Amino acid sequence: MESPEFCSDSQNGESAFADVPFAPEPLVYAVMAAFREDPSPLKLNLGIGVYRTEEGKPFVLDVVRRVEQLLVNDLPAIKENRVATVQCVAGCGSLRVGAEFLAKHYHQKTVYIPKPTYSNHPNFFSSVGLVVKTYRYYDLATHGLDFQGLLEDLSFAPPGSIVLLQACGHNPTGVDPTIQEWEQIRQFIRSKGLLPFFDSAYQGLVSGNLDADAQSVRLFVTDGGESLIAQSYSKNMGLYGERVGALLIVCKTAEVAIEVESQLKLVIRPMYSNPPIHGASMVTAILKDREMYNEWTSDLKKMNDRLINIRQKLVNTLRDKGTPGDWSHIIRQVGMYSLSGLSQDQIAFMTKEYHVYMSSDGRISMAGLSSRTVPHLVEAIHAAVTRVI
Repeated sequence: MESPEFCSDSQNGESAFADVPFAPEPLVYAVMAAFREDPSPLKLNLGIGVYRTEEGKPFVLDVVRRVEQLLVNDLPAIKENRVATVQCVAGCGSLRVGAEFLAKHYHQKTVYIPKPTYSNHPNFFSSVGLVVKTYRYYDLATHGLDFQGLLEDLSFAPPGSIVLLQACGHNPTGVDPTIQEWEQIRQFIRSKGLLPFFDSAYQGLVSGNLDADAQSVRLFVTDGGESLIAQSYSKNMGLYGERVGALLIVCKTAEVAIEVESQLKLVIRPMYSNPPIHGASMVTAILKDREMYNEWTSDLKKMNDRLINIRQKLVNTLRDKGTPGDWSHIIRQVGMYSLSGLSQDQIAFMTKEYHVYMSSDGRISMAGLSSRTVPHLVEAIHAAVTRVI
């Protein structure tokens, strides 16, 4: 029987959640909403990092289409004795599950994230009560890595602190450490007794080679220490809507891995209980079939080559236009994103006058560009940097 108070509220037509405050949309989604509502034929979407073709259409790999048709039964994942692995809801879900596991079962409650980083990163950790701090990552003056700042900030981290690292294709900067810098970072983190937590969202889309893009993670995995890896297949398999991901926790022993996996299942149970099977089955099939795996890697190379060509075309066109400034950092940056250096006012001008939509921090999703739309973007950038201070 309902309580009198509940009946009274219902009869008065007032929601039980009436006092819940409104939460503004995340910035990137607000930008996308404005893009959808813009009727201009010139509008250009450079916000969300979803790979698209030269025609601006979502790219669905042929191999994924074929597996979807052929797949009948679920295929078991390949397991490694020292690694506890659970399927999660894409990269975001993997990060969130990992964060809650650490909040419940890890002694240190402070996590260091790069500055800047993916806008959702702080939420995964703060939502479970972890203390979020930042370490320097991007050098505005050079448009490159602030390597010394990174090491200096992490030198103040208490032993055992969690350090979030983007495996490759850093979002939003497009700046990655060299393999030599990664090795120095590894040595530093291990010597300080810090716990690395990798976000791997763009493997294969930085160099066009899966192994090359996994080098940073493998340095940490092969040294015998413990690590967490949040792996997403959204971008590199064209499965954005399927939300396929995995959380891997590399443990000291197989016995510890079994215990860790048992606790991860308890974390997942009240969230989504069991993960969706469709997208994960396609990923498993591709990874276990040599012919399809080779076709996937070939497709990744084509996707990466297009991103590199678009970067070069954008910089060349800016140079030919005589646009003030040095835009060579766009070529030096890698992966799906470029931190352009444009100001918020300049971006607002570009949106109003040229219907170009992008994050207010100046991040360009290179996959949103094509050879056909580069000239329009260059016109917008040129006007912005010459007319807006």
